[in-house]
Amino acid sequence: MQIREARPTDLPVLQDVERAAGRCFRDIGMPEIADDEPPALDDLARYQRAGRAWVAAADDDPGRPVAYLLADPVDGNLHVEQVSVHPDHARRGVGRALIEHAAGVARARGLPALTLTTFAEVPWNAPYYARCGFTILDEAAAGPELRAVRAGEAAHGLDRWPRVCMRRPV
Repeated sequence: MQIREARPTDLPVLQDVERAAGRCFRDIGMPEIADDEPPALDDLARYQRAGRAWVAAADDDPGRPVAYLLADPVDGNLHVEQVSVHPDHARRGVGRALIEHAAGVARARGLPALTLTTFAEVPWNAPYYARCGFTILDEAAAGPELRAVRAGEAAHGLDRWPRVCMRRPV
């Protein structure tokens, strides 16, 4: 698996990865998440230009992403905004490799931690991230920018299912 910065030509493929990864939510009774549109090309391009979008490409086709991670600076940490793995490449350590890459980027930039928000009860969300070294933050431990991220998610309707903030030192 090769991890590299996203290229402009990758962006439509990232939308396809997101759509495919989202389908798994339908199987657990979350069709609204499954049907949610992937990030717009303009949004993906903003991450790509800022150097905060990474892709994992399969060894047999290093030009084609099979997973991606987007990150934002939030409260002095590197916040994992999105990580998605195409289901055809799931359970192979691809997501974990992207998270480890983001941790390396955070460390190189002198940032103390990775943060993220996720569904508390979805097996490939909070329980998975806990196995990757993240711990749940209580509301008081979340900084103002992370609380703003959560407020935006709530406004988008994501609080219909339990969500948590998580943090992992790098």
